[in-house]
This record gives sequence, C-alpha cells and structure tokens, in this order.
Amino acid sequence: MKKQGDNYSIFVLYLKNIRSRSRSILAPVLALILINFFTVADLSAQIRLPQLISNGMVLQRDAQLKIWGWASPNEKISIKFHGKSYRAKAGIDGKWMVMMQPIKSGGPYTMQLSGSNTLTINDILVGDVWFCSGQSNMVLPVERVKEKYPDEISNADYPMIRNFFVPTLSDVRSVHADLPPGKWVAASPTGVLEFGAATYFMAKDLFLKYHVPIGIINSSVGGTPIEAWISEDGFKTLPSYQTRIAQFKDSAYMAKVLAPSRPPAEHHIIKPDAGLDGTVKWYDPSYVPEGWHNFWLPGYWADQGVKNLNGVVWFRKEIDVPASMAGKPAKLFVGRIVDADEAYVNGVLVGNTTYQYPPRRYDVPAGLLKAGKNLIVIRITNTAGKGGFVPEKRYELTDGTTHIDIRGDWRYKVGQVFAPGQRANNFTPQFSAQNEPTGLYNTMVYPAINYAIKGFVWYQGEANTSSAKAYNQLLPALIADWRNKWGNNDLPFLYVQLPGFMEVQYSPSESQWAELRDAQLHALAVPNTGMVVAIDAGEWNDIHPVDKKDVGDRLALCAEQVAYKDNVVGSGPIFQSAEVKDDKVIISFNSIGSGLFVKGSGELSQFAIAGTDKRFVWATAKIEGDKVVVSNPDIPHPMYVRYAWADNPEGANLYNKEGLPASPFRTDK
Repeated sequence: MKKQGDNYSIFVLYLKNIRSRSRSILAPVLALILINFFTVADLSAQIRLPQLISNGMVLQRDAQLKIWGWASPNEKISIKFHGKSYRAKAGIDGKWMVMMQPIKSGGPYTMQLSGSNTLTINDILVGDVWFCSGQSNMVLPVERVKEKYPDEISNADYPMIRNFFVPTLSDVRSVHADLPPGKWVAASPTGVLEFGAATYFMAKDLFLKYHVPIGIINSSVGGTPIEAWISEDGFKTLPSYQTRIAQFKDSAYMAKVLAPSRPPAEHHIIKPDAGLDGTVKWYDPSYVPEGWHNFWLPGYWADQGVKNLNGVVWFRKEIDVPASMAGKPAKLFVGRIVDADEAYVNGVLVGNTTYQYPPRRYDVPAGLLKAGKNLIVIRITNTAGKGGFVPEKRYELTDGTTHIDIRGDWRYKVGQVFAPGQRANNFTPQFSAQNEPTGLYNTMVYPAINYAIKGFVWYQGEANTSSAKAYNQLLPALIADWRNKWGNNDLPFLYVQLPGFMEVQYSPSESQWAELRDAQLHALAVPNTGMVVAIDAGEWNDIHPVDKKDVGDRLALCAEQVAYKDNVVGSGPIFQSAEVKDDKVIISFNSIGSGLFVKGSGELSQFAIAGTDKRFVWATAKIEGDKVVVSNPDIPHPMYVRYAWADNPEGANLYNKEGLPASPFRTDK
C-alpha cells in the first residue's frame, strides 16, 4: 500500500504533465477526476506497519520498545499487547510511534492495533535481537554449507530462533522509511537453510545457554565496502568522504552517473559463441568434437595454454557409469568455477550459476544417466581474471552410494573471445550505489534503527583490503555511528576478523589482508567490543570458507563475555605489549585464559623478527609462562616482531588452552 505522500507526489507530477499538454480539451476533466481519486485515497488510508513488525517477530527483552508505523494524518491508533494498552496519534505526515514498557523474555504473544482498520500480529516472541551486517561471509546461508553440516540441518528444530533476512537495496540520495519486503523465519530443517550460517550457529549456542528466544536481523550484501554502511552523520569526522556525499545531492550529477552506459560501438557486437551457433550444439551427444585440446581438471585455462582470454570456453568429458547408477537421480559436483557456467549431462542442462562464488551442486534427474558412456559438458563464461575450475574442491558425480571422480583429463575448445573491456551482456556499469558511502545505510540500516536490539554483529572487510589505513578510522566510525543511531552508546559490537585466504607465503612478506586484520584488531580499543579471530577458519582457494560453525561458536562466546557479562574466555590471545631484552623480544598477551598453548605438535610457527631495518626473518618462539619469547641468532639487536602476518599464514598455531586462536599482530608501525 502506498503512503499518502506517494499519492500526492504522483498527483503533482500528473498535473504538471497536464499543464504541459494544455491544448487537450480533456485536461480539465482528467484533473478533476484525479483530484477526486486522490482525495478518496487519502480518506481511505489505513494503519501500516514496517516490515520488521510482523508475524513471528522477536522483540528485545528488558528494553523500552518502539512500535511505529503510518496511518492517515491525525488518525488515532490503539495497541493492545502483553496485557497493556497504548495509544498513539499520527502526525500530519501520517507517522506515529508508541513506547512500550520493558518485557521479560517469553511468548508467543499477540499484538492488536486498531484505527480505521485493525491489524493483528501473531506469534511474537520476546528475547534477544542481534542486528547482523557485513558482506558475503555474513550473507552466506546455511544452504551453502549443508554438505559440511548435514546433522546440524536435520536437527535444526528451534522455533524460538528466528531470522529476518533483509533483501538488497541501495540508494545514496536519501534514507528510506522502511526495509525492502521480508519476513521472520523460524529455524527448522527447511527454514534454517536461508539463515546466515555464522549467525545461525551463534544464535543456536546462545539459545541453548540462555534459553531465551533469539532474533537475527541479517542485513548484509556481498562484495560491499564498509563505507556503504555508514550514515552521512557518521562521516562528519572523516572529511575525505564528504565531497563524495555532496555529489549525491546534485541532481544533475546523479542523472548523469545513473544513466545507462554502453561500451564504444565497436565493442557492442559480440561474435556469436561457436558452441551455440552451429546446427549441432557442442553439448549435444551427437556433436563430433574436432580441434579440441587437452585440459587437466581442476585448473585454470591461463595455466594450460590459453593466455589472457576472456570469453567462453567449453569443456567435455566422457565418463563410465555403472549399471547400478543407471536411471537413478544423482548429483553433479563441479567444485567452484570462475565465473559463470552451464552444465550439461548427456545433452540436458542440469544447472547453471551466474557468478564464481557458489559451489556447483547440480541435480541430475532420474532417467538421464545410462549404463556405460555418459557425456558431461561445461560451458564457462569469464570476463576478468583467470577462468576455470578452482582446485581442491569437490568434483564428482554421485547417487549417494557410488562416487565417480570427474577430475583428470578433459578436452576444451574456445567458443567465443571477448574484446578488451567487453562483457557478455554488452553493458558496463558505471555507478553502483551499494559501493558508495551511505548507499546501504540509507536503505538497509536506517529503517531498522527504531527496533530495539541486544547488540551488533559485523563480518566484513574483504572489500576494503586495499585500504586498510582508512579502515582504522572507518570501523570505529561505523561503531559510533550505529550506536548513536540506536540511541545507546554502549551497545555491544562484535565482529569477525578476516580468515586466511589466497596462496601461502613461505617467507615473511607484506600483506594487505594482514594490514586489514591489524586495523580490525585495533578497533578493540573501542569500549564494549569483541573480536572473533578466524585465521584458522579460512580456505586458500575460497573467499567464502565453509567453516562457519567455528565462527558462529566463537561469536557466541564473544557475546557471552561482552554482551552477557559472563565470566568466560571470549577470545584467543590478544597482543598486549612487547619488551626488548638483550637479544630477545618478550611478548605479553590479554585473553590467555587457562594459559598459552601450541596447537598440534612441534614448535610455535609464523613468528618473524627484525632489527631497526625492519627486514623480517623467521624466528624461534617459545612459550614461557604467560608470555612468548621470540629470537633469532642472526638478529642480535631485535626491535620488532610479527605473528601470522600474511594473506594466509598457514601453520599459525598459538592458541589459549580454551582452544581459541591468537590474533595476528605486529609490533612495528
């Protein structure tokens, strides 16, 4: 239902249009009809509620609750909830709000609202609500990790854990009054699949410990920078962003950047994909392959004879299927592919994915497989970087009993070559509001700030690894901004430090990912914050690691310490100070719990040491009591130490005895 103001705006625009066409004898008649229409529409306005205030919602316990919405100007609204009655009156703008007294945990309850219409909200729980935000690793749903945690999903019968996923919407021009349409979903074996995986495991742990309903508002968008999640007010202490924000208020500028843009004319025409252009398509079993080349799967075509190609490449392999699998439904696992793909089995399309990150898990319908030779064809479209099949992923065809490994020798042929700067759809985006300052705050945060919460959970940073210095300011700015908007400068703020990613570096070196982790570490100086160290929960070949249970479990521990004030060890060892003593550097830590611990067998690893020249070399590190002593005989006068300072510091093994990893750190600046 449109708000009253929306109707009025439409009316004004239409009258302007009529004036511009004043020669029409119908104009006065149409204007009169419209006046009557919108007058009736205004009189019939009804109570409307924001998306979050809906069936199945979880309200924050022990906090003043705001219930708000829209109605006709000056309309009187009465609300009955939890044995009490409340009254409100809409303003001239149609907005209204009531403040409810704090309530203990419990439910389910019903809320009734009455005005010119009556609304009933059912199945309301009162417990703890967490506003969870960030980029793709916060979005990553349980569905994406179902192969790793099958028992967790089948046993996910927790109706008192609820999730509200906020659909993506961005706008840099103004704040929005409400979130995009969404709904509260309870944790069940089917419902849990759309929960964020990390937040589900956190919520489950908290529910099992405190036995109160847990609500998760997941407002996250993959690939987005932290700037997009901060309000205009939040940048007042960061002048470098204010010029950009001022541009968004220039209507002429915005009209220009939002106008569709296409590549130059010579790039508009893409030569057709040869694999689809012929009479017999290359995925058809009757097609006879000629001029195809050898390819070892998994791998990238840039490493196997095809240099600097963006375009479409086809891959094919014949496999032998035993009679026991013939005719049965099966599943084809094709690892992870860069970028988009379509997969065919015996000439039938069994699945496709439009971008590189999701795992390829395609259902092969019953009746398609046959005993003996079967053909698998994969068509890959790549527009940037190295196209192909990501190593060390799952590549097999299985019916659940028989597993056929599809790795090994394949054949490939190029079907289409893109010109430099060319994309498959001929469109080159110029402006993306979700990557700009305020672009997501306006649409996916601001509409929720009246909703009382227990605290925040933040999992983001991958999109900012090239600007770690700025992140030192941006993360504290976001924390302060959100706390200010929710009207509570002490709200708990938990966040996840970036895990390991990319190739292992076997010598001490510089790392943008390590610098970003360091910026995250420094944000612990902000009061009432907690950081989850996830350095051991990454995958070198996947920016979206599937180990979300360790992350969620650690978030729950962090919440127990920071938000619930329980006497628990909420994180692994955190660097506190360094003391140079003769030829050694002595490192002290916070959060050592029951003591420092070397995980696995052997010596501490990933410690590097340097003198005044800051040329780091690997060091010997030993635990002595509650400290780590670092040295190298080739550095007689050490000054600085780094730990786990790499994109993917494989083998970092300093933990506390509670099993929580130490944060990477450096003593040099």
